[in-house]
Amino acid sequence: MKNEVRPAFTGPELCALEAHEVVGLLKRREISPEELLDASFARIETVEPAINAMPTMCPERARAAARALSNEQANHPGWLGGLPLGIKDLDRVKGVRTTFGTLGLSDHVPDFSDHFVERLEQRGGLVVGKTNTPEMGAGGNTFNAVFGATRNPWNTALNPGGSSGGAAASLATGETWLSQGSDHGGSLRTPAAYCGVVGLRTTPGRVPTTLVAGVSAAHIGDGVIGPMARSVRDCALFLDTLSGFEPRFPLSLPSPNTSFQDAVARSTPRVRIAYSSDLGGLCPVEVPIRNALASALERVEAEGGTVIEDCPDLTGLEDTYRKLRALGLVAAFSRLPKEIHQHFKPALRDNWAYARTLTLEDFADAYIDRTRLFLVMQRFLEDFDVLACPAVSCMPRNSDVEWIDEVEGETFDDYLGWMKFAFLATTAGLPAASLPVAVSRQGLPIGIQLVGPPRGEATVLAVARAVEMAVGGPFGPIDPVVA
Repeated sequence: MKNEVRPAFTGPELCALEAHEVVGLLKRREISPEELLDASFARIETVEPAINAMPTMCPERARAAARALSNEQANHPGWLGGLPLGIKDLDRVKGVRTTFGTLGLSDHVPDFSDHFVERLEQRGGLVVGKTNTPEMGAGGNTFNAVFGATRNPWNTALNPGGSSGGAAASLATGETWLSQGSDHGGSLRTPAAYCGVVGLRTTPGRVPTTLVAGVSAAHIGDGVIGPMARSVRDCALFLDTLSGFEPRFPLSLPSPNTSFQDAVARSTPRVRIAYSSDLGGLCPVEVPIRNALASALERVEAEGGTVIEDCPDLTGLEDTYRKLRALGLVAAFSRLPKEIHQHFKPALRDNWAYARTLTLEDFADAYIDRTRLFLVMQRFLEDFDVLACPAVSCMPRNSDVEWIDEVEGETFDDYLGWMKFAFLATTAGLPAASLPVAVSRQGLPIGIQLVGPPRGEATVLAVARAVEMAVGGPFGPIDPVVA
């Protein structure tokens, strides 16, 4: 990646630094949180007209939080000490407009923050705004009837991915140093790949969220909160900030014995990677992606890693994912008031209608098959550190295309079809990272996905760092390329 031509960056010098570098400056008192807020809001003002990544901002709240910062957790590995960051508009920040991208909640202002937001602020994170998302987080392209479309910073005519498209675009342009995403069907992995940043889908329970029956689009175990950043090291820092036991969340995991940043620091080039370009024929892949991933893994091998083409038996993966997702939709939406769901876009209404046609036997089969797929992956990853595959099947398409219905001659009946590479980690409950490994001839980033063992975020991040170093990463921020 070092020899590839990438867009320039003309924003504040502070915005070009990595998050861990800025936190180091904060710890040494070489910079103040107020200076960081000034740089962040200046950059937001400059680039928002082109990308529409952070439509809701809260500068007064952020500056008040900066003045009230406490150093009680200064020794915690995830301490941020006054670092500005973004929160996805599917998640609540007390006193800040939170719309879920739907007209029925366009004026909603919560009187509490989600558990992970509380934790971020306790550890010195400053929320500067809410990043854009598709309606209720459903869709691989970030647009909604409340705020309109978010644009891909590498080419503003194109789709930034979804549903964490606002988070990814904000990071790519240097609006913030860290931005929170969430993931079910690749919702942070696809935008990370399309915008040239790093995203980590976490193990269910690793990051606590708030359960509110009938309001939240996230459901226990499948939809997870995850860190997004411009480098693997920053992603590990953010995960250290986000993670830890939370008694109010039923699946909550304890903090690991060592920090995720330590795991990245101990990363070695001698990784062992299984690679499948299409996960056993699960989904077609465009040639630029296939070629870029093969080239990146050759560089990993040149640095001392081992890459073996192999794939476990994933029979029934798509059907299982679709059924589990349908059950989650019924749970999430069935008690919503009519004045909210009456505004849902047709694709979301169709998803909900399909979910209500399934039977108890369908759901029972899905749970049985999920267990089988988990065991298949657990055994397979006893011989490898990770399974590598594409993060997404195709390069980004035009922003006005709601969902991609064809890849390499294969057509899809709905908006889930082109996102099949996301299904495995979600269905099996495994951590998975997406990180950039190349820039295409058309000047667009290309990402690889690394699926790790159960509760194996440390392993995934260590391998991701090895890949990042092998290909010459990470990317820095860019100015939007306005088409």
